[in-house]
Amino acid sequence: MARGDLTRLTGKAGGPNCDDDDCPNVYLDEADGSIVVQGHQCPAFRPPDGEVLARIPASVLKEAVHALGW
Repeated sequence: MARGDLTRLTGKAGGPNCDDDDCPNVYLDEADGSIVVQGHQCPAFRPPDGEVLARIPASVLKEAVHALGW
């Protein structure tokens, strides 16, 4: 996956200024249709190698669902 394949679904309107890509966001991977989540690392437990836990506000997820028309 390349960064150019990602379409940002959140943080576009009415949210915080996230132009430095430093806010929790949800992206659609145009190459395969999967969802990519950017958030703060969650230390609740250690996931398997190659995986991470990301913490995002519920409002970000709701905005992504709305952007997808779900």
